[in-house]
Amino acid sequence: MELALTLVVLVAAVIAVAGLASKLAVPAPLALIVTGIVASFVPFITEPVLTPQVVLYGLLPPLLYAAAVRTSLVDFRANTTSIVALSVGLVLFTAAGVGLVTWWLLPVPFAVAFALGAVVAPPDAVAASAVARRIGLPRRVVTILEGESLVNDATALVSLRTAIAAFTAAGTAQAVTMGSVAGDFAWAVIGGVGFGVVVAFVVGFVRRSFTDPAIDTSLSFIVPFLAFLPAEHFHSSGVLSVVVAGLLLGHKSPVVQNAASRLSERINWASVQFLLENAVFLMIGLQMRRIVSDVASSGLGWGRVLVVSAAVLATVVLLRPVYVFPTRWFFGRFDKGVSPTSRPYAQSAIISWAGMRGVVTLAAAFTLPPSTQYRGLLVWIAMVVTVGTLLLQGTTLPLLARALRVRGPDPREDALQEATILQASVAAGLKALEECDESDPDVIETLRTRAENRTNIVWERLGQGREGAETPSETYRRMRMTMLLAERRELLRIRDEGLADQEVLSHVMDQLDIEESMLDRIESRTSDLRDEPMLPVERAEDECQHLAAAHDRFVAPTSPHGCEECLRDGTTWVHLRLCLQCGHVGCCDSSPEKHADAHFHQTRHPVMRSFEPGESWRWCFVDNQLG
Repeated sequence: MELALTLVVLVAAVIAVAGLASKLAVPAPLALIVTGIVASFVPFITEPVLTPQVVLYGLLPPLLYAAAVRTSLVDFRANTTSIVALSVGLVLFTAAGVGLVTWWLLPVPFAVAFALGAVVAPPDAVAASAVARRIGLPRRVVTILEGESLVNDATALVSLRTAIAAFTAAGTAQAVTMGSVAGDFAWAVIGGVGFGVVVAFVVGFVRRSFTDPAIDTSLSFIVPFLAFLPAEHFHSSGVLSVVVAGLLLGHKSPVVQNAASRLSERINWASVQFLLENAVFLMIGLQMRRIVSDVASSGLGWGRVLVVSAAVLATVVLLRPVYVFPTRWFFGRFDKGVSPTSRPYAQSAIISWAGMRGVVTLAAAFTLPPSTQYRGLLVWIAMVVTVGTLLLQGTTLPLLARALRVRGPDPREDALQEATILQASVAAGLKALEECDESDPDVIETLRTRAENRTNIVWERLGQGREGAETPSETYRRMRMTMLLAERRELLRIRDEGLADQEVLSHVMDQLDIEESMLDRIESRTSDLRDEPMLPVERAEDECQHLAAAHDRFVAPTSPHGCEECLRDGTTWVHLRLCLQCGHVGCCDSSPEKHADAHFHQTRHPVMRSFEPGESWRWCFVDNQLG
């Protein structure tokens, strides 16, 4: 009874605090830790037991897997050099720097000081990605931060394990040597990657045999432990094994899973990740009363404790930019997909300031052996570094991003990319339809119309359109939502009167829910898009000859007030397009008459430009390429 009540209170507190933090635009990890610290000094609240085994073996694997499975393997590979430089080099650099400062300020062996450095060295994947996505950083910066936070845990934990072995074996025949350290690191990497690849291969093979979303999602819940436990048993990196397995399974998901399984896994893991990561921060804050008690019994005065804590926090914060700027300048040249307009120094400043610590730092601190000198103080310092970086860097990072004018992805540029990608995939589908043995013209026309509507919905997200007029997709959504409301009302009447089997009714209701959720998604992605001015689209290096020839061309519109044919015939349009050959203004494919497309087929003029306010993107009809 007591355990059940504790879990209910814990989950309720997580939901309440995280929800309030989201409304107040405050980092949820910081709010939860502060809440836990305050609650730890309330007399009637019992401190939950948070052992290192619970965090490292029970909570860390699923948290790492949840982050890795939604990380793009393609983007990770494109930024491998920067990620490795940060996740390996920066961790060792920080651990050594913090170790020297701690060794200078405290009467402890350097191995103990280096252990503290390894504890506080790795930034947290949860905190970094949460802040980065909340303030809207460039996707490449987010990829580097998430990739660093996924891999650096392995470096930190191996370093910590080596340091613990060094000071526990001091004075014995089992002294740690440089050769043994290099061997441990090599086996941690090779073994971790190897176990991760094997688990991903086996799970991917098994998944091909299952089509039930419940079974497939249940299988995904044990994948992190299948990767972590064997790797740790054989003294390699369980963290690296989980990350590799998650990256590979996420990359292969469209091939080895059906759509229903992918949707189920995504929704369930989002809930699991939310509860676990926030519960960990809250429970760590609840340890504060015990940590303060341990520090008070260490024999050091609080003045000295605060000086050492501040010095370690300052060292952690300052060493990151000292390392990031020169290494990003050097190693960034080897990464792929770096835009010439990406302003690398501004992005390096953002990366150097996004060093928030979190779950791994505090969990690693609890793994220090009880016999470690000043163990209570070391755990206290880990807590100070975690709270300090979340408070200092997590709250000021948005201000730094605004000051440096580092912006996140332009939603209208995203809509352009989505439209071009969808256009290409729909074209492939229509080509397959033409080659299909089935030749029913009505079915073919229905499929063709639906495919064109899918692309038109994305194109309609761009442009201002005629004032007060709905786009066809908005009209469809409004009318279809009215139908869905009536359909659901009728289903509920049939259910309440017991006129049909419950399982059949649930199946029909699920179909309505899926369709409604898709309509809601379209609305949410469209609502704020047209209020923002669109930034110029970066010129692609491989743009077609037609786009290159018309890059700087200016053509006066023949009918600046609207579509030439629509004005003549009295019809309406949705968005406008300008021919860069003759200045003809025509309406888009979402418009009833599609005059811009008709103009191309009539004149073969290859390139048009958007004629909507605030837009300058171009489209080549011949090569189906965006410019």
